[in-house]
Amino acid sequence: MAFVFVNCTNSHENEQTLKDYNLENPEKFFMPESLFEISGITFNRGVSDTIYAIQDEEGRLFRLGWGVKKQLNSKFGKKGDYEDVAIANDRAVILKSNGTMYSFPMKEAAFVEADSVVEWKKILPKGEYESIYADESLDNIYVLCKNCPQDDSKKSITGYEFHLGDSSAVQNTFQISVKEIKAFTGKVERGFRPSGFAQNPITKDWYIISAVNKLLVITDGKWKVKQAVSLNGNMFTQPEGITFDAAGNLYISNEGDDFAEGNILKFARMGK
Repeated sequence: MAFVFVNCTNSHENEQTLKDYNLENPEKFFMPESLFEISGITFNRGVSDTIYAIQDEEGRLFRLGWGVKKQLNSKFGKKGDYEDVAIANDRAVILKSNGTMYSFPMKEAAFVEADSVVEWKKILPKGEYESIYADESLDNIYVLCKNCPQDDSKKSITGYEFHLGDSSAVQNTFQISVKEIKAFTGKVERGFRPSGFAQNPITKDWYIISAVNKLLVITDGKWKVKQAVSLNGNMFTQPEGITFDAAGNLYISNEGDDFAEGNILKFARMGK
């Protein structure tokens, strides 16, 4: 991916914009009331005709078409703080804020209630988690820590990798350097605390959003930071979810508040 750097005298230092995406001109999809607190989004195999989403309070996997507010959902768990969702090889994996994960076959997402739900506990260290991603080609699951005792969010954050077919133990760990992020933006006073991430299917770069400090961080495939962009708080009210479709279009979901509905913003990939 190539980048364009623009300096503006009336904004913060190192103002940047992405070449492949215009972050100022999205297509907007406002959520139905049931997804007012939308927290995570994904597609199945990158197919954009159906969005799969979860929200903070209900143990349900929602599905809806782009621009169509009518939603269907499948119950997989009790009420709780659910943060993100991933799909790999016909299995859904939902992440709870305490690191517990729930998995079931995608064929059961069409049912009112999923029957074959597997609960994975104590795989991850104690902490707060909001980000999960599934690599279909490797059948691997990646999870980023948001706020964990073993991390100093002003220095680095830890990620965990394990195989979906053998989810009993973490196979690999990796770090993202906050110092590298600071090289592009100074807006990490409260530390870097990811709320969602996804891999760009075209460039294989990682795109990581943080509702704290309103940041979009881009790393290469080995987690070296390539760019960090401050997000417009008027548009990105509370960015909690991020995903790509197979064509490389970027989607970011925002949880609603007292003044704005929850939404999903679509940024078409330029230069196709």
